[in-house]
Amino acid sequence: MLGVYYSTGIGNVVERDQAKALLYYTFAAIRGNARAEMATAFRHHAGIGTTKNCEAAVKYYKRVADKAIAWYRAGPPGGRSWIHQSWRISDDDGGIYGEGASASSSGMNAFKASPGSDANAAIDDVIEYLDLMSQKGDSKASYNLGRIYYDGQRGLERDVDLARKYFVLVALRYWKKDGRLNENPKPGIEKIASKAAGYLGRMYLRGDGVPQNFERAKVWFERGITQHDAQSQHGLGLMMLHGYGQKENVKRAMELFKSSADQDYAPALVQMGQLYLDQGGQEDVRIANNYFELAGRHGNIEAHYYIAEMIHHGVGREKHCPASLTYYKSVAEKAEPLVSSWGDANDAYEASDYELAFLEYLLAAEQGYEKAQTNVAYMIDSVQNGVSISSLLGQPREKSSLLKNPSLALVYWTRSSRQSNVDALVKMGDYYYHGIGTEEDITKAVQCYTGASDYSQSAQALFNLGWMHENGIGLVQDFHLAKRYYDHALEVNDEAYLPVTLSLLKLRLRSAWNTLTHGPIHSIQDEPKPKKDRSFSEWIANFLREDNQYYEEEHYTGGDLYDGALGDGQGTDDDDGVLESVLIIGVTFSLVFLLWWRQRLQQAHQQAEDARRREQGLPPNPRLDGPGPDFAGWGAAGGVVL
Repeated sequence: MLGVYYSTGIGNVVERDQAKALLYYTFAAIRGNARAEMATAFRHHAGIGTTKNCEAAVKYYKRVADKAIAWYRAGPPGGRSWIHQSWRISDDDGGIYGEGASASSSGMNAFKASPGSDANAAIDDVIEYLDLMSQKGDSKASYNLGRIYYDGQRGLERDVDLARKYFVLVALRYWKKDGRLNENPKPGIEKIASKAAGYLGRMYLRGDGVPQNFERAKVWFERGITQHDAQSQHGLGLMMLHGYGQKENVKRAMELFKSSADQDYAPALVQMGQLYLDQGGQEDVRIANNYFELAGRHGNIEAHYYIAEMIHHGVGREKHCPASLTYYKSVAEKAEPLVSSWGDANDAYEASDYELAFLEYLLAAEQGYEKAQTNVAYMIDSVQNGVSISSLLGQPREKSSLLKNPSLALVYWTRSSRQSNVDALVKMGDYYYHGIGTEEDITKAVQCYTGASDYSQSAQALFNLGWMHENGIGLVQDFHLAKRYYDHALEVNDEAYLPVTLSLLKLRLRSAWNTLTHGPIHSIQDEPKPKKDRSFSEWIANFLREDNQYYEEEHYTGGDLYDGALGDGQGTDDDDGVLESVLIIGVTFSLVFLLWWRQRLQQAHQQAEDARRREQGLPPNPRLDGPGPDFAGWGAAGGVVL
């Protein structure tokens, strides 16, 4: 706790001193305290009270990751299971800036539920609806209820007994108690029944809500395998690999794992990776790495641990300290029941005990949890404590003396922003702009907004930069650049339509006045359209495309030609075009006829001259229409070279 006191200065017990905080955290870490190890690792990682040191951070994060994976494997077959408790308080209000204004709930991050979806419904309403459908014989609804109760979630504790009831209900609609199929089962129920069998086998294998029974687990897994259920394949493979209730059969286990892994089932992918890694060959290690990468996409704790180990030791992968640190940190933070106080913090918050919740979140924030850092800053934040969605709904949050510490809020906004929280970075800029918890510093505010705008996720940051360019605060006053930022804000988040449109209207009026009065500010200008240099092949392709479009225009369709010929006053343009074409054709034929007539006269004159010379006994003149001795004297352009 001394480390926490010196780090936060909470309660004004001691002055804030990050160097002393690191010292006390290090003492506790040396003694093996997992929370202190995480806090020490995070400080070396972020450079708090010391210079950044990746190797030192990895050293401490690896210790916690080793403990976390040992704790995970100490559970029943398949590893421990728990409900993840880490979440952001601000998400209940739609994000730090509210629904639609926060980067976490707008633009590319906006949740877009399909029409008729129950994604926004309360969990109690969903359960009530699914239970009603289950009573009507809907097997899919029964299966989903079983999953909800088995997995649990925030606001709903696990109830494995009730989950087993629904899984058995689904299974009995397809199988009889002796394992034979029911007569005339509903079409499509076999797939759902096999998934329910997989969960029942898992419960008997692990002893979840029932006495552990390998024989019953095997029965249910074998039923699920008949329809290629991935969980059943993995469960039976696990039993064969470790000899649970039967002899070990590694070959058959690997076949089952392979079938399950082909369906992208994360635990099976990890098992395949382990089996290949144990072989030790270069190609085996490469294949193992691929399996771990695939499982890691699902957030599997074992997969992340294996990837971290391979990178850290340079096995099958190049050593890279930042990458191994990321994975070790992920493993450590996933083992929430072992290393954090998330459960106690959430319980206190739900019970409106905000002081206790704040202290518990503070401990998790010191360990490096980004969501906890956001929660601490959000609870302290003076603006949100005064006007929040919860307060508008009649649930005002009492302002505790612990929460009257804006400088501490700025500390955690900063730490959260360094872990890629875009809204926290924008909020950090607000604190510097308004001088909350620190001295007013417009330059730092601009840096924060600019950094957030680089993610192209925060319309708020882009809008702020546009406003600062418009008014020349912290940035050069430039109406054209202001318009660019406003336009970009609307592109990022279409929910910013009203404020952006009003700002653009005001901006255009100011820009027009600036232009009329020859003001010194750079006014709005049309963006130049760059001309692309085209190759010859591109020019030909564009020509052919435009030519086809020309002949496909409306005035070339049969209906328009006939309509214009009916004299309804709409075909005058077509008549002019036809007359012009006739005149051009007539002139062309006239020129051709004149050239032909001139050539005939020349031939007649030549024939008469030849006849006269024959009568006089002279040789004929050379033909003008054929090559002669002076043929080489013709120029390239068709004229005679004199």
